[in-house]
Amino acid sequence: MPWHGGTVIEELTSDHREVERLFARIEELPPSSPERRVCADRAVSRLMRHSSAEEAFLYPAVREHVPDGDALADKEIADHAAVERLAAALDGLPAGHPDLDRALTELIREVRAHVADEENRLFPLLAAEVSEEQLVFLGDKVRITLTRAPLRPHPSAPHSPAAHKVLGPVLRIADRLRDAVPGQGRRPPGEA
Repeated sequence: MPWHGGTVIEELTSDHREVERLFARIEELPPSSPERRVCADRAVSRLMRHSSAEEAFLYPAVREHVPDGDALADKEIADHAAVERLAAALDGLPAGHPDLDRALTELIREVRAHVADEENRLFPLLAAEVSEEQLVFLGDKVRITLTRAPLRPHPSAPHSPAAHKVLGPVLRIADRLRDAVPGQGRRPPGEA
């Protein structure tokens, strides 16, 4: 996973762009393409790590510093829960399965709306209230979390900063073990 450096906003925006590249690739591939399934798995893995990092560090900062931050953070966490449920629905569906195509279309739509909201509303509000030094500090925390966060959806896991910090590494180990079991893992080569 590349380390972009800089602020939490730069790090998360860069992550958004990587997910969008994967979505664009998914959309250009035919539904029966095995590569489409691989890209979907990569996108889900990145989204799960990304969500965990945001919930552990970004949203607590929003709650603390941004006016009406609790409502904003709650809305973003609800968006994450919806995306996680959609991502879980993809699990086990082979390339070309009609349910896979429907779930992917909905997942892409939900994520794009969430990203637009964060980048156009949430990030500017946070940047207006938090110093550059604090944004860089949060960026460092997010980068570390991305290396320890779960790789798969866990919709029943709690969505709190403490849960992400404590359970994230444990769930990541469970995800890696699942990926090592023949017939269970679909993690593409090179995804850590």
